[in-house]
Amino acid sequence: MKHKIEEAKEILKALGLPKGQQNDRSALTLLALCNIKANDKWSDVDPMNMSVMGNKDNARYLGIMRFIAEHYDVHYAENSRETIRRQTLHQFLQAGIILHNPENPAIPTNSKDNHYCLSPDAANVIRSFGTKKWTSQLNEFEQKIGFLKEKYAKNRSMKQIPLKLKDGQIIHFSPGKHNEVQVAIINEFAPRFAPGSHLVYVGDTADKGLYKNENLMQQIGVPNLNHSKLPDVVLYDSEKDWLYLIEAVTSHGPISPKRYIELEELLINCSSGKVYVTAFPDFKEFKKHSTEIAWETEVWLVELPEHMIHFNGDRFMGPRE
Repeated sequence: MKHKIEEAKEILKALGLPKGQQNDRSALTLLALCNIKANDKWSDVDPMNMSVMGNKDNARYLGIMRFIAEHYDVHYAENSRETIRRQTLHQFLQAGIILHNPENPAIPTNSKDNHYCLSPDAANVIRSFGTKKWTSQLNEFEQKIGFLKEKYAKNRSMKQIPLKLKDGQIIHFSPGKHNEVQVAIINEFAPRFAPGSHLVYVGDTADKGLYKNENLMQQIGVPNLNHSKLPDVVLYDSEKDWLYLIEAVTSHGPISPKRYIELEELLINCSSGKVYVTAFPDFKEFKKHSTEIAWETEVWLVELPEHMIHFNGDRFMGPRE
């Protein structure tokens, strides 16, 4: 029984489903849609019309959850049907593995007759699992339908925020408000308040080590360690020997007194003058955190890029004495 579930996972992976659909829930759903029981062969695939729970009023529409319970002894709570719909069936549909109401696409979405059926293309591939035809059938499916994980990757790539560095290198940030602030720091803050500076390090919400200049880090004494300990953006002005330590804040994490002490200890071997900056997208976000910000540090707002707020002191931006 478990062996059949593992085989179903192999099939889903080979069909290009994302990792979120390479689990037991999706494997069991596929087995139900294929009408494959624990001792059946994959060549026995016999697509059936299936709703999630099963339609008591229409015997043609078997239930996915009931099939799983009867033939694999896995019992999902009734409220799990929405999870199966949203986290498995919708992705199967996008991947071309199943069809939704193929005989009558006009069935209302709230109708008890809503059902799914394995697509003929997917059925042909799955029947060939474990045979010499598997690879060729899989290639044919990919050419005709495409793989969902690649479609998802392409969509993510299209939404990414590109940033061109001084040396011509282009790095891509995942979408999101926090990363938009980081890009603005490099594109807007640096030319105005740190002209000529070099990018030492920048993280990403999806990749904390998105970019780091390891040679420069070693040269100026910035430790190459756990990225979560570094500020979001680190810039270095070699002419002034100033190191800009910048936190991009959209929900938490300004340069607070505690954060200031942590960074001082982290950079104990760096003799460069240190400039601490907290960057906010707007005044609204700044006001939320204004009481947390350490004295003798700077605040910069993306919505007012020409201006800087200095917390206390009788001088403009620069390292602490």
